[in-house]
Amino acid sequence: MTITRRVALASASAVAGAIALSACGKQESGSSGGSSSQAPSPSSGSASASASPQGPLVTWADNTMVSHLFFHSLVADPKRAFDGDDEAKGYLDYMVTIDEFKKIIQQVYDRNYILISPHQLYTTGPDGSIELKPLELPEGKKPLVISFDDLSYYEYMDGDGFPDRLIVKDGKIVNEYRDAAGKKQVGAYDHLPIMEEFLDQHPDFSHDGAKGVIAMTGYNGVLGYRTSDISYKDQNKNLDQDKKDAKKVADAIKNNGWEFASHSWGHINFTKSPVDHIRADNEKWQAEVAPIVGKTDLLIYPFGADIAGIGDYENEKFQYLKSQGFNAFFNVDASVPAWGQAGGKYLRQARINVDGISLKHAIEGTSQTLNEFFDPHTVLDPQRPKSISG
Repeated sequence: MTITRRVALASASAVAGAIALSACGKQESGSSGGSSSQAPSPSSGSASASASPQGPLVTWADNTMVSHLFFHSLVADPKRAFDGDDEAKGYLDYMVTIDEFKKIIQQVYDRNYILISPHQLYTTGPDGSIELKPLELPEGKKPLVISFDDLSYYEYMDGDGFPDRLIVKDGKIVNEYRDAAGKKQVGAYDHLPIMEEFLDQHPDFSHDGAKGVIAMTGYNGVLGYRTSDISYKDQNKNLDQDKKDAKKVADAIKNNGWEFASHSWGHINFTKSPVDHIRADNEKWQAEVAPIVGKTDLLIYPFGADIAGIGDYENEKFQYLKSQGFNAFFNVDASVPAWGQAGGKYLRQARINVDGISLKHAIEGTSQTLNEFFDPHTVLDPQRPKSISG
């Protein structure tokens, strides 16, 4: 099964203002590739050794008002990514460079934000009910969830200055990356290992070991490994080994305090998709992705395409997703620094896209949201074209 490249830019109006929707992969429709699995159980949000030091603690006033920034895969080589070919516009629109990401994270830290897990915001009862729990932070700190979409290292990115995959080497999670000369390098070439290095230097950036959420699709496999039976059964002779290798990396990622979320199997649009399509796609995710990354109760909508407006969840799509064990749902809203909603059976949170589109709006003064977290003018990579976005 071959899935062709398709860049999609969606827009919608919901969640306390216009939602800026970022495309981060392709949409895939089709019949189910697997049977229903058991409902996902909540992630543990396990803490790593690098936890924030405990001083005076202050209870955060409102768990629905927690900021959430998200990124796509980082550009390791701007010359190859921004070279003017068919993919360059998408990279400019939806990605930031390693240089930009490092500057952003430093400034976010300097502004007293601290990383938390969504699971530090709520508990789930046996009946599926959601209850917000006190979030106690070091005095002066502001909570921040950070998430990364599509660490699958999609096929279309090959040769365009992105890493190939994540591996575990000498106990550390690092990238394999081929430079412009084709030589394989091993190191921190994407956000996860870069964040690991930053947290080693600044352990107080993590609250009780929380790090970030990784939103995974499945159609091109996971973490740079071509693990999908649906897509690669007749193409990848190393399919079984890729699954084992990917699971080893995923286990190491979780042991280091990271969490996984479903981003759907085929990067589908939940707003437009009928419930039968959502069901078929989720069955693929549960059959092919969950065995590698583990069960999760976090659902990050591709394109930010939510199943409802600002009203409470109560439709058929929610009933199905809730029956599958999903408790926290994440759309996209770059109009405000934080937005959330707590229902009796769910937590909903808006994410803010950090990419070429949002950087351009910030620098041109048409949006002030990113200024809450960092100075867009000072983080801009000099290798990014003057257009900033595509």
